[in-house]
Amino acid sequence: MLKLNKSRKYQLEQAAIQIRKDIVNISYHSKVGHISSALCIVDILIVLYHEIMQLNTKNPLDQTRDRFILSKGHAVLGLYSVLHSIGYISEKQLLNYCQSGAELGMHPEYNPKIGIELSTGSLGHGLSVGCGLALGLKNKSRVFVLISDAELNEGSTWEAIMFAAHHNLSNLTVIVDNNSLQAFGYTNDVLNLAPLAQKWQAFGWAIHKVNGNNLQQLHHSLSTIPYSINKPSVIIANTVGGKGVSFMENSIKWHYLPLTKKQHSQAIKELNNKLQI
Repeated sequence: MLKLNKSRKYQLEQAAIQIRKDIVNISYHSKVGHISSALCIVDILIVLYHEIMQLNTKNPLDQTRDRFILSKGHAVLGLYSVLHSIGYISEKQLLNYCQSGAELGMHPEYNPKIGIELSTGSLGHGLSVGCGLALGLKNKSRVFVLISDAELNEGSTWEAIMFAAHHNLSNLTVIVDNNSLQAFGYTNDVLNLAPLAQKWQAFGWAIHKVNGNNLQQLHHSLSTIPYSINKPSVIIANTVGGKGVSFMENSIKWHYLPLTKKQHSQAIKELNNKLQI
């Protein structure tokens, strides 16, 4: 098993806590919700951007770069915060999130100069575009697409899943943020996806299942792609909605709600207690 050494694991753990603090702070000051959706994918993004993806931090437009699409665009505050951590987004841009005239909005808008490869937010479109990118970049670059479990309610997602397998897109990796929550209820109550792994396998994909909030497991799975030389890869990442803030975890209401002053203070206190200075 490919492992992070103790020192690097500690660094990534601390970075993940800081990014969760950024999400909470910026969301509070902008009075914008979608907090839990961003918090749960932080560990996935940290491993991708700090360990796995081939990027040129001095030139975001480098044609040899790996591409990343956040199909669940409502979680973009997590992506903005990670892009800030690698220098693609400035502190000023991040602090201006969702303000009048701001460059960074509630959903990502195409701007590869800051690492945004696709405008997303209408669920079910990201993987289709990711398939097109992977087909065009075959034998050149890798494409990573992060989708929500709720996006598997969309027929267009399954069309893309079939397309990728048909074209043997082994340079395409999908990470399913399997947090079991969506806007109107628990995923299994809205539209039960089980047995999820078997469905992807039946559609011709190579599969790994991981704890999506475990840096070590994520690093191992993402370091060993492609899982088959002739198949696209999918990681079913079981995550906790609102991860890192106790009163948000596994709570549907935090898909939308902004924070009150008291809640903000409590969330920051919890996260600060996890930081080891």
